[in-house]
Amino acid sequence: MPMRNTVKAATLESKFPLLTVEHDCILSKDADLSVAYRVELPELFTVTSSEYEAMHSAWLKAIKVLPNYCVIHRQDWFVEEKYKPELDKEDISFLSRSFERHFNERPYLNHTSYLFLTKTTKDRARQQSNFNALTRGFIIPKEMQDKETALKFLESVGQFERIINDLGFIKLFRITTDEIVGTEQQAGIVEKYFSLSQQDTTCLQDITLKAGEMKIGDKYLCLHTLSDTEDLPGKVNTDTRYERLSTDRSDCRLSFAAPIGVLLSCNHIVNQYIFIDDHTENLKRFEKQARNMHSLSRYSRSNQINKAWIEDYLNEAHSYGLTSVRCHVNVMAWSDDREKLSRIKNDVGSQLALMECKPRHNTVDAPTLFWAGIPGNAGDFPAEESFYTFIEQALCFFIGETNYKSSPSPFGIKMVDRLTGKPLHVDISDLPMKKGIITNRNKFVLGPSGSGKSFFTNHMVRQYFEQGTHVLLVDTGNSYQGLCEMINRKTKGEDGVYFTYTEQNPIAFNPFYTDDGVFDIEKRESIKTLILTLWKRDNEPPTRAEEVALSNAVSKYIDLIKSDDAIKPSFNTFYEFVKTSYRQMLIDKNVREKDFDIDNFLNVLEPYYLGGEYDFLLNSDKELDLLNKRFIVFEIDAIKDHKILFPVVTIIIMETFINKMRRLKGIRKQFICEEAWKALSSPNMADYLKYLYKTVRKFFGEAIVVTQEVDDIISSPVVKDAIINNSDCKILLDQRKYMNKFDAIQELLGLTDKERTQILSINMSNNPSRLYKEVWIGLGGAQSAVYATEVSAAEYLTYTTEETEKTEVFQLAEKLGGNLELAIKQLAERKQNN
Repeated sequence: MPMRNTVKAATLESKFPLLTVEHDCILSKDADLSVAYRVELPELFTVTSSEYEAMHSAWLKAIKVLPNYCVIHRQDWFVEEKYKPELDKEDISFLSRSFERHFNERPYLNHTSYLFLTKTTKDRARQQSNFNALTRGFIIPKEMQDKETALKFLESVGQFERIINDLGFIKLFRITTDEIVGTEQQAGIVEKYFSLSQQDTTCLQDITLKAGEMKIGDKYLCLHTLSDTEDLPGKVNTDTRYERLSTDRSDCRLSFAAPIGVLLSCNHIVNQYIFIDDHTENLKRFEKQARNMHSLSRYSRSNQINKAWIEDYLNEAHSYGLTSVRCHVNVMAWSDDREKLSRIKNDVGSQLALMECKPRHNTVDAPTLFWAGIPGNAGDFPAEESFYTFIEQALCFFIGETNYKSSPSPFGIKMVDRLTGKPLHVDISDLPMKKGIITNRNKFVLGPSGSGKSFFTNHMVRQYFEQGTHVLLVDTGNSYQGLCEMINRKTKGEDGVYFTYTEQNPIAFNPFYTDDGVFDIEKRESIKTLILTLWKRDNEPPTRAEEVALSNAVSKYIDLIKSDDAIKPSFNTFYEFVKTSYRQMLIDKNVREKDFDIDNFLNVLEPYYLGGEYDFLLNSDKELDLLNKRFIVFEIDAIKDHKILFPVVTIIIMETFINKMRRLKGIRKQFICEEAWKALSSPNMADYLKYLYKTVRKFFGEAIVVTQEVDDIISSPVVKDAIINNSDCKILLDQRKYMNKFDAIQELLGLTDKERTQILSINMSNNPSRLYKEVWIGLGGAQSAVYATEVSAAEYLTYTTEETEKTEVFQLAEKLGGNLELAIKQLAERKQNN
């Protein structure tokens, strides 16, 4: 006896509601015409209350251009994904590799938003759940609505798109036929929907429908619906205050629907439908209902109350000219683990309760609502699942923000999303410049002691260096010693030059040495300025005759070293040249002593000559040409108050960077001045910074000042005017120490109220399971966000300014034969294991 198949199974094809996709439009078997869009929303925590209202207003205007019997269907996907490290890049550095590994498999929610506009008919709009593609044995294709209706609809869709895109906050991108149906290489949005995935390669799975349970492949679905006015809050808004990141002086805003959007951390889809029926007909029906309720009010008090509610609805519609629509919202969450699903069910319920909605877990209608959610199948939505409201209120359920997005620019730095902990690629230099958001690449960094500003700056300059930038740092406090030492040992001493002053190893330069023998005007001028600084006091300007004599001495000496290889360029040989050959030249030219007193000159400069007190300063035997060194640190803490050494070092620093700026064409350069007030105490350095901030942008360069005290900014006119006004990128760290005087900082830096709110939210709600500090980056007053500076253990040990940790790293490196990288690797592993 043959076996009979008793399983009631149907093929997807037999029940499939879509007929065809042509000209980027979806046509259903019931002749519903749909157009699909991908929606690009602004980033989380970057939108103000007035901006949310502007977005709401744009949606409202756009919906009003659509004809009757249209369905607006917003479908927001939030899918759990895991970070895939970018380890396949060529010549990836040890620190970049450890950063990528640190985030390997880090889970995060990926948000994708779609919008489907469907033109249906009056009959279809009233269709109940017992008459859709799932319940019918077969579908009889109907004739397409007349051509004129379709053309009118597509025309209104074009207007809809223009209204939204003109706003600037939201962008709609039309989804093409290939993106809807998919290609051999890529899954389309319909295929993605049936596999509950947003991956480009998906596999269609069986759909199981049982009493109270729905499964797609191994994924169990749970559905919460808002389909009755009783489930809704008494009042809705465009946005709400997010308490966790707000203070009594600042107000962080999120859209009203954010609790079921980016703040709900599980796999889920939020579907929202707005049905535009015939408004006049709707109101007529309500008038009739109100009369019926009035007639029956003697029999039941509820009829009396319902009559009052209907009257209120009609009064609102007539008084304010509001359009009556139907609406429905559902949250479809899933998991492949039944136990986990019950936790997810509770999470969705509690997030809906946060919106003051009544969470209704719907087991009966899950298949029907899942079917209506198919892209382009909104016409199959069961009418009894919707409630009456107005467009304004319905739009408050639209999710208004998305998670942080990486910049498409090839250049940038890796930061971390403060909410999910996912690494992001952020360009704070090139793309904003190209878009006209900023007009220069200069940066101003402000953060109190311990807020992590040196840590952030280390992280930034390391990544800039790895992308080919020439970095010159002026530091106080050995903040960059670890990074510089690592670069030095990695390049076998070819790069990573660290200048610092100790008794055993005093700071030493050779301003007369160049690799290529080129002494351009800037180089000659800097040598003259250096010698003048050593020769004359600040209040003792040189005469014109003295300047000319010194200029000639420098020029003749340069000619001499160029023509005679036996003479080693240094201050010693320059001094000897002036003492002998140049003295004779002056005698031959009859230069009078009162015009240039050569003996006085030699006497004043004698301490810098062989055997003098400072003979080490300008006679370095290391033939270092700083032009081609890409990472240079000048540590000035020990000499910042030294009357002789500090002015000389200042001039060397200025000459080094100007030389790079002028001669390295097409190469990115970065000048960083840490604890700026110490450097600004030198008038030379203050004037130099002023000049640099105004001109460096023309030479593909950027100047960065890092400071910790607000008073440093206010007390220095240079910082106040030249630096702040010429820094289009402002970077602020935790300012809660300055909460009471933040008004002054806001005014000084020209920050908007939106930027103030973001800055005061720094480190307010950090995830305790992750170790990071937050940083605010603002670009030209137009773009700003708070990011997390989270790094791997290896990076932490490289950047740390803690004396004990640094000592431990360097001591272990010495035991390992000077291998700093290996020492950091071993300590990082030890740290992680602990």
